[in-house]
Amino acid sequence: MSYPLPNISTDLTGQVALVTGASSGLGLRFARVLASQGAKVALAARRLDRLEALAEEIRKDGGEAMPVQMDVTDADRMKEAVDEVEKAYGHVTILVNNAGIPDAARAHKMPVELIDRVLDINVRAPFILATEVARRLIDAKKPGRIVNIASEAAFRYDGNGAALYSVSKAAVVRMTEALAVEWSRFFINVNAIAPGAFRSEMLEGMLERMGDISKHFPRKRLGEPAQIDSTLLFLVGPASEAVTGTFVRVDDGQGGR
Repeated sequence: MSYPLPNISTDLTGQVALVTGASSGLGLRFARVLASQGAKVALAARRLDRLEALAEEIRKDGGEAMPVQMDVTDADRMKEAVDEVEKAYGHVTILVNNAGIPDAARAHKMPVELIDRVLDINVRAPFILATEVARRLIDAKKPGRIVNIASEAAFRYDGNGAALYSVSKAAVVRMTEALAVEWSRFFINVNAIAPGAFRSEMLEGMLERMGDISKHFPRKRLGEPAQIDSTLLFLVGPASEAVTGTFVRVDDGQGGR
């Protein structure tokens, strides 16, 4: 097999991407980036009005996108959503498991309902959706790329609340490693991105409670979603065909080592 020199293409023509949590923040940016490189993008989230607006923006820019209303706590609905995407575009070959929620409670003060919700959205949902997409690719004998969005919190917790969030994102990292091993022989690559504090709707809620956290970072700034573009495109693009079971920390040096 011959490769271009250098082998760095990010051309996603012919690929079908499903992005969860696409109505705002990082998910919205991920969807626009994938569409810009030629992928047909299914936009999944609960807020249909926002998805429709984003789909219209992508179409105006020359891309293809469809809104798919979905609550990731509903396993049946996730499977139905994959059906809808397949009928419209074909098999999902790129899955970005981006939907997630924080928790701002001390571990010993968390009600069971909140514990269940954090684990449902941050761990159960990406596992179910990844297995649903992978099962269909395996049956069709097609390769695929799955990117799970973890967090710098998977590797660091300072004891200021959100212990379960940290635990859930560590689980996402281990999920990534385990599924990569299981599906390697089917040429389904599973990787993760672990962002630090990047501007998003979710982060805004935390900043309202905690104030300016950027002053504690070495570079005294928050990350911008566009700074993750290159990592996402690397992990879903044709040039990273040998990369699976890894995670990339994109934290602007915030987390230390």
